[in-house]
Amino acid sequence: MPNSSAGRALAVQVVDSMERMSGGRQPGHRRSSARGVGFRAVFTPTGAAAALTTAAHLQARPVAATVRFSNSEGNPRTPDTAPVTRGMATRFHLHDGTDTDLVALTVPRFVAATPREFLDLTEALRPDPVSGHPDPSRVHAFVQAHPHLAEAVAQQPPVPVSYASAAYWAVHAFVWVDAAGTGRAVRYRWEPEAGRLALTADQAATRTAHYLTDEIRGRLERAPVSFSLRVQLADPGDPTHDPTTTWPDHRTEITAGRLEITAPCDDPDHRNTQPFDPTRLTDGIQLSDDPVLAFRSHAYAESHHRRSHGR
Repeated sequence: MPNSSAGRALAVQVVDSMERMSGGRQPGHRRSSARGVGFRAVFTPTGAAAALTTAAHLQARPVAATVRFSNSEGNPRTPDTAPVTRGMATRFHLHDGTDTDLVALTVPRFVAATPREFLDLTEALRPDPVSGHPDPSRVHAFVQAHPHLAEAVAQQPPVPVSYASAAYWAVHAFVWVDAAGTGRAVRYRWEPEAGRLALTADQAATRTAHYLTDEIRGRLERAPVSFSLRVQLADPGDPTHDPTTTWPDHRTEITAGRLEITAPCDDPDHRNTQPFDPTRLTDGIQLSDDPVLAFRSHAYAESHHRRSHGR
């Protein structure tokens, strides 16, 4: 979606709907991923991506980074034990003083192929005022009207043992551009070096409301937490416009770098309020033709405007 008044107007509707989906406005908080925790990190590229993109952080020199882990919910009181999507937002601090962001989730597919579909879904997920939960009949009606979204909506994100033991997908396609100006579509995934480990429902029931935050802070007191950045390279004809789809597993994949999380942020309150935006790119990386990806900048800007004004 182009940077337009129509995009901004739709963002207002989406953010309004997300507030309703979260049980009402939560002043000062993100409309998604309201509760999170930030850390300092270092990203070291392997060089495997250097011939495919001119992006500075994917060449040879390590760069500083900031990482924020979160629950996906807009209600900051949602416990860590809830079976919801988790987020891992990473900001790479480039040597020229600019930044670029990578926003990823613990599911490989986004839940809507267009901004309008996402608006309709958030309306379907609005909690019933009596039960406090979405009306299953409304969700079922939405899926019946959008059968191509059935698999994405039905995804069951894991309840991880740790933020450090989950994989995180960026869900959108991006375009890498090399020194000759040739582009190639890619998808990103953070893979935990600790391995993927999830809790059963019975195990989750024994954890505290803030166990993920407490666990990763304790883990970092013992050793750094590391992820590898895996990048899937598209073949000709692989769709780039639809974040509800994935590419075949046998597509070529490279390890573009290693992220080492070392300590909590020096200024956690400041870092926790900063907006991460997947459209904040750098030379050598371009947006794909995914309309949801382009729209996210409008939605993030609207959310940030509200919370920065105490709304």
